[in-house]
Amino acid sequence: MSDVVADGRDREIEVPADPLAGHPATAYFWGHVAGSGEVSSTGIGVVTGDEESAQVLAAIAGGDVEQETTTREYARDTSITRTEDEYTLSIGANEGEDDDPAGLLGRGGGIGLPVDGRGNYRFGAFAEYDRELLRGLFEGCGTICFKSSSGTVGISFVHDDRDLLELVQELIADCPISAPMGDLSETSSGGSWFGIDDDAAPEFGTWLYENCEETGLFAPSRRKLERSLERAESDDP
Repeated sequence: MSDVVADGRDREIEVPADPLAGHPATAYFWGHVAGSGEVSSTGIGVVTGDEESAQVLAAIAGGDVEQETTTREYARDTSITRTEDEYTLSIGANEGEDDDPAGLLGRGGGIGLPVDGRGNYRFGAFAEYDRELLRGLFEGCGTICFKSSSGTVGISFVHDDRDLLELVQELIADCPISAPMGDLSETSSGGSWFGIDDDAAPEFGTWLYENCEETGLFAPSRRKLERSLERAESDDP
């Protein structure tokens, strides 16, 4: 199976011909799908916060990108709302499969995909690419904040699906650096969340995005994390 190079706007993204093959690009893509996407029998939809990120995902798996402005409640505090632009990548049945008219990404609906919309996540094929998988998950359902009171960076994961967050915790526990984390807690919107210990956030964030420029598999949120970590470092006594 030979890799091809797809155009992610200003980036060249190397992707395999099979969207389920073990590969950095597919691990990153399916992390995004699990973190901020939805899979049905007729298509896949992935929501991102910026067009650049959506175009990278489209370079990996095909599909169309649409922009809309939404107002929604903040996941951990429903008393706060925010209005922002969102970009949705939509991949319909047969997208990118002109020679094979059967199903979604060449498969019968969602059958055989690593995310099926019912909390079933089968990421075994991406075991060698845990960093890219975690990066996709982080960009799909992760949050970054600079805590001015303590001069530290907060990294957390928020999602309605508790099972997914438990899987994320397992992936973090198995990563090659030490990244202690808190227990799962409920959000005011009925979902769940957990955070990386503040002391471990710099090492975890650095590892998560190490060498990502070489593959092009990252979203602009990386820059926010880098700026927050630099600010925290400059605030150290």
